[in-house]
Amino acid sequence: MPERSTGSTVPRRQLGRYLRALRRDARLTVRAAAEQLEWSEAKMWRIETGQTSLRSLDAQAMCRVYGAAPDITEALMGLAKETKSRGWWHSYGDVIPERFDVFIGLEEAASRIDWYESELVPGLLQTRAYAQKIIEEDNDGDDADEITRCVNLRIARQALLTRVTAPPALRVVLNESVVRRPVAGSAAMAAQLRHLAEMSKLPCVYLRVAPFSAGLHRGVMTGQFGVLRFPTNGDGTETEPPTVYADGYTGDLYLDKPEEVARYDAAFEDIWNRSLNEEATRRLCLEVAEGYEREQHH
Repeated sequence: MPERSTGSTVPRRQLGRYLRALRRDARLTVRAAAEQLEWSEAKMWRIETGQTSLRSLDAQAMCRVYGAAPDITEALMGLAKETKSRGWWHSYGDVIPERFDVFIGLEEAASRIDWYESELVPGLLQTRAYAQKIIEEDNDGDDADEITRCVNLRIARQALLTRVTAPPALRVVLNESVVRRPVAGSAAMAAQLRHLAEMSKLPCVYLRVAPFSAGLHRGVMTGQFGVLRFPTNGDGTETEPPTVYADGYTGDLYLDKPEEVARYDAAFEDIWNRSLNEEATRRLCLEVAEGYEREQHH
């Protein structure tokens, strides 16, 4: 029976990415690394492409050969333990540090992202002031330097949309409440909405709003989610299975079984087709921004 059937392949794929990057940083070929580890090159390939689970002790051995720092070694040993899970829920505060965020790795590798957001502007489209307010609220008690680091990380991720080499196609639907909820002050909200209107003009960004008048669309039932797709090989086959991501309050859910992805694909298409088109969405964002600006002057 194929290994995929036991659950999500996400932790295996991410572990493979990190180990491949470490090997390259150490300037080792697959053959040289395999010789030092006394493994076959085929085993190395399976690990680096996420085709197989990995024992934490094997991850430790690879990190030792690559000269990885102790904190990175500990993180990858923790991720290796997750590769044997039947399903995968990545919890905050576990052994994987935030800078090894699994979602960021998926996002960078994706060729297409379909995203429905019910409550907040997605991170890739946030302004610094909007991101700052959300991160402060979500990390109450953290010191200012830690907050700033998190904000900087979020803003840095946005370079994905303007990179020269194959930026992902990003389709986003925002529930109307996202543009009308005053998350930050009036000035910050006006700037955020004008930013959305500008970002929607990028060639890889397609932005729509699901209006309240759309009624009971699928997003009301699903809540926030994203579907990420990855580049295809020369023969048209996918390099990685599509993955559904949902950001929870205490952990992040990853799904990649075909039937799960198909349900979320259908949900997204329903939401997309019942939303305002891109031009009407830009107009709405600018109209609501003007409303916030009027509030400022009163």
